[in-house]
Amino acid sequence: MEEIDLKEIFSIFWKKKVEIILIIAIFAVLGYIYTTVFTTPMYTSSTTLVLAGTNDETAEGEQDSITTTDLTLNSKLVSTYSQLVKSNKVVRQVISNLGIDISEETLRNNISVSSVSDTELIRITVTTDNPQYSADIANETAKVFTDEVAEIYNINNVHVVDTAEESQTPSNINHKKDVVMFVAIGVVVAIAYVIIVNMLDTTVKTEEEIESLVKLPVLASIPMYDVAESKRNRRKRGGKRRR
Repeated sequence: MEEIDLKEIFSIFWKKKVEIILIIAIFAVLGYIYTTVFTTPMYTSSTTLVLAGTNDETAEGEQDSITTTDLTLNSKLVSTYSQLVKSNKVVRQVISNLGIDISEETLRNNISVSSVSDTELIRITVTTDNPQYSADIANETAKVFTDEVAEIYNINNVHVVDTAEESQTPSNINHKKDVVMFVAIGVVVAIAYVIIVNMLDTTVKTEEEIESLVKLPVLASIPMYDVAESKRNRRKRGGKRRR
């Protein structure tokens, strides 16, 4: 079994340091170009709704307090309401109210609904390529959905906690993260390149490699002799003597 020579491995990579740096730099530039040129900025806005009391009135005209029954009912309605938000009726009404040129399927795909764990909160999130559209659609969806709940269930237990606000920061672009990711890919590619090139290089470079291949000891070695360099040195010496 051959021993791993860490010094030799380091030497192999050190000899290819220029190529390694070049490959990593190329991938870093590709990552920056990808995030700035080929990625369409998308903007996300969210509005939060809460399932509260039913607003029923007592005989004295005062609002009932929230009971355990209300809380249990609201908890069960969270999943139902989450589906209702993206129903055809709600989506169509939102498009009609805002007068936007978008298909129902596209708008439905741009809307996501999630319930906050162990709470009675519903978060409606809208993502589009226009920050104003995202906020407007989220707020209008919450309004239409609230009216729809009141009409279907004949109760008014959905209230807006936070309205959606326009965001100027793209939600799908993180230049630093993308560049770091591409640099990491570049490092892997550079390592693979060095390993493959070294594996394909069948030239013998050391006496140890010769002994390993032929299974015989090296008795002598002939040093490299640079003829051109030797001639230049002789000319220089001859010129000095003539002086």
